[in-house]
Amino acid sequence: MNTRKSLELTSAVMALANAIACNLTIDEIALIANIFVQLGDTLATIAARENLCGDKNKFEG
Repeated sequence: MNTRKSLELTSAVMALANAIACNLTIDEIALIANIFVQLGDTLATIAARENLCGDKNKFEG
């Protein structure tokens, strides 16, 4: 495992969060945070389904 790459990634994420939040209200920050949580959860659900069902049913709807 490459810890340095992980630290670089987390630092980049923190810098992005700071850049996004610097000119927003608390309510706007909360909304954006919730949007990213939903995005992450949805991507995790898609990945889990793909792992479970395989490519045979990929995005058939």
